[in-house]
Amino acid sequence: MPEPLAPPAPGLLYGGVEPYVGVAGETYMNPRQVQHFRRILLGWRTELLSEMERTVSHLKEEAGNFPDPNDRASQEEEFALELRARDRERKLIHKIGEALEILERDEYGYCEGCGVEIGVRRLEARPTATLCVDCKNLDEIRERQRA
Repeated sequence: MPEPLAPPAPGLLYGGVEPYVGVAGETYMNPRQVQHFRRILLGWRTELLSEMERTVSHLKEEAGNFPDPNDRASQEEEFALELRARDRERKLIHKIGEALEILERDEYGYCEGCGVEIGVRRLEARPTATLCVDCKNLDEIRERQRA
């Protein structure tokens, strides 16, 4: 049996998926890796959608008309924070959808900036990554210079 490559990070990844254990000599974005990242992206999206449903239920159940203005203000602030978090998750769900489309086109895992392999561990850390570390660093430097 071929020996595993760089040990994966301990614990489960997005969607409860185990870290990928590669073998020496395997090609990048082979069918096993593609399936691995499909499971991560689909599991992550399912988790986020489930959380959004829980939030809607929570908002419906907890919505009350408190006579005390302080209680009402506290509840409104809590709801506002939850809705902001869900809005960020909505945008993330869109990015996950884009990543799944890229995966179906067999372009997943390659940098949009320079075309090099992004790398399995980086994609496990951020499955929606579209830039390699070097291009992302350059992108962030440009962003800071514009600010």
